[in-house]
Amino acid sequence: MRAYLTYLSKRLVQFAVVVFVGINITYLVTHMTPINPVEQSISAATTYGATSPEAIEMMRQSLRQLYGLEGTPWEQYVSFWKRVLVGDFGPSLSAFPTPVSQLILRALPWTVGLLLVSTLLTWILGNLLGGLAGYYRNSRILKAFGVLSMGIHPIPYYVVAFVLLIIFGFLWPVLPISGGATMASDRSNTLAFALDVVVHSILPVLSLMAVGIGGWFMGMRALVSNIVTEDYVVYAELAGVNRGKILRSYVMRNALGPQVTGLALQLGAIFNGAIITEQVFGYPGVGSLLISAVHAGDYSLVLGITTVSIVAVSATVLLIDLLYPLIDPRVEAR
Repeated sequence: MRAYLTYLSKRLVQFAVVVFVGINITYLVTHMTPINPVEQSISAATTYGATSPEAIEMMRQSLRQLYGLEGTPWEQYVSFWKRVLVGDFGPSLSAFPTPVSQLILRALPWTVGLLLVSTLLTWILGNLLGGLAGYYRNSRILKAFGVLSMGIHPIPYYVVAFVLLIIFGFLWPVLPISGGATMASDRSNTLAFALDVVVHSILPVLSLMAVGIGGWFMGMRALVSNIVTEDYVVYAELAGVNRGKILRSYVMRNALGPQVTGLALQLGAIFNGAIITEQVFGYPGVGSLLISAVHAGDYSLVLGITTVSIVAVSATVLLIDLLYPLIDPRVEAR
């Protein structure tokens, strides 16, 4: 127990350092851009009418307070961290005066739902089929699936998205091709709205799964192919242990370690994994929000999204590091 507590303290320190460095890099990059959000907001507000210099100056001071740009660079930096610690990234430039945190919370469930479902389904199917292919090496069906997955895997997922869009949107129009749900849908009917969301997510999920499943399949097949030659597996087969039990308890369990780590990284990067897919299908997630923020020069929104992403990736890696000694008994907490 003491060894695990030492391991936990080291991982927590690593987590804090990674988050701190990552957010600082994001802060420097966004503040080095030539865009001045205050002047851009003033320009947009005074485009269609004359405004007195006194009113413009008062507006400038108010906006500098809102964006945390008052004082010296050090004072701005300290103000930024005070806001980050309470989850306040200020107002959005492109959707002023809506807070950045509100925009992120509005888009986050769409991206999390889309990528969580697609990532977990891809991971489960890819590892299951890959483990079977590595153990039953003479299966023609699994060999054919391996060839197909290796052929699709190098294709960019947005190309697959466009192909699915053409097939199911124009050649055989049976699925919706845009949006997260039907416009003006009745959200009071929870079941009908949930089914509508599921139907709209089919094509984005398929585009991500078609490309992603090959990597998990090939990785698991390679791991299982090495494990089946180990002495304890050969001995279990010679002893007459049921092949299903050997596959589950002796092979698949020992091969899942690296795959679980890969899954943690995939889940942590859930914010940037479907940016182009969300654009292709007009999905109202964080990816589309990030693209819109970049186009509008809304550095507050970009900073908020990247900060949340950094914390999410680091937290997921920390979680899997803490669970690893519990999942794989061969790993000692040091």
